Amino acid sequence: MLISDSIAKLIEQLLKEGDGETEIKRNDLANTLGCVPSQINYVITSRFTPERGYIIESRRGGGGYIRIIRKQMDRDEYLMHFLYAIGDEVDERTSEAFLRNLCDKEIINEREEALLRSATSKASLKKAGDGNENALRADMMRQIVLGLMK
Repeated sequence: MLISDSIAKLIEQLLKEGDGETEIKRNDLANTLGCVPSQINYVITSRFTPERGYIIESRRGGGGYIRIIRKQMDRDEYLMHFLYAIGDEVDERTSEAFLRNLCDKEIINEREEALLRSATSKASLKKAGDGNENALRADMMRQIVLGLMK
């Protein structure tokens, strides 16, 4: 198992034990797992994002901490949050994260996720023209969410 997977797994466990909220000290967690603190930062910024339903708060300094909160939202709240999080452009990786999260929240199933991932892929949008691929993908993601809201 990769160290980033181990970090994510431990944070998920802490969130589960804390009913969706945990407070960690980056250095303590790094010492526990035998990694450098920057690896903890990487995992938090890449896997525990608002698009995936998390709120991150941090306090720097000697008594500093990172608080991770799994936001509990009903389906409609989640879709509205998702709609506003899309923005004007979405790259393929972010689109895949959005779709994975919709599947994890059981708003779409795995087959629908695979179809939407294919439709929003770089290969599908290659004729969009220079610089338009991410904007077109964002438009598509918004239409997907609006369709799910009906």
